[in-house]
Amino acid sequence: MSYFLHILIVIGIYLILTQSLNLLVGYTGLLSLCHGAFYGIGAYASTLLMMKAGLGFLPSLLLAMLATALLSLTISIPSLRLRGDYFVLASLGFQTITFAILYNWIGLTEGPYGISNIPRPTVFGIQVNTLVSFTVLSSIAACGCSLLLHTISASPFGRVLKAIREDELATMSLGKNVIRFKVTAFAISAAFTAVAGSLFAGYMRFVDPTSFMLSESVFILSIIIIGGAGNFPGPLLGTLLMIILPEALRFLAIPDSVAANIRQIIYGALIVLIMRYRPSGLFGEYRFK
Repeated sequence: MSYFLHILIVIGIYLILTQSLNLLVGYTGLLSLCHGAFYGIGAYASTLLMMKAGLGFLPSLLLAMLATALLSLTISIPSLRLRGDYFVLASLGFQTITFAILYNWIGLTEGPYGISNIPRPTVFGIQVNTLVSFTVLSSIAACGCSLLLHTISASPFGRVLKAIREDELATMSLGKNVIRFKVTAFAISAAFTAVAGSLFAGYMRFVDPTSFMLSESVFILSIIIIGGAGNFPGPLLGTLLMIILPEALRFLAIPDSVAANIRQIIYGALIVLIMRYRPSGLFGEYRFK
């Protein structure tokens, strides 16, 4: 039972990550490789606010969302005039810089040693200190964030993002401030990613920079590519598949020494097959080019 609840918690966290990235990749057409950086910023921000500023979980969560959204401006404003591969490289640079800061600023982040004994979340006076209660919290957060992101994507704002994705020049000719819409989408995506980071820190009670490396950004993007982008079901299906699939390998009695490598091989093979035979993913609307 504990194992099943753990999987549900992980699914909830990654569903927030994929749905928030979907706003950038699927609706705006921005292929970002720095989502792991925002994930880490949210985790560290909420952790430091709770442990060093003495704030509760909810105030720390809200401030972490605000801080992550503001920090997203450092990548979005300078780089959103770039397109295609150049934007991907800019996001990769931000991911690398963020990891270097988290790893080397030992006075604040404890560097490679990480931060341990993170307080359990307390929500409206209720301490979330069991697997059942954390499953409920992560499920509510995942459903709430997904609903809000779906509402945003279905709003006139979301329709403008789709127009930018399809034809940026035509959208500009209609009088839309494309850069402002992109920056806003980036900030919203980063803020929701901070929710996942805060939940991760509260659940694991330990954070260190290796949890938010480039490989994490690539994994989140892989979920979007495989499940599909530009709608709600795609990231949901991709999250379920990519989280449950490696867990299923545990029942095949594969030695731990090779299980991780086999998992990476399966992920890579899935991406190659999807991009070759179904560029829009298993259930997506946006066709990757």
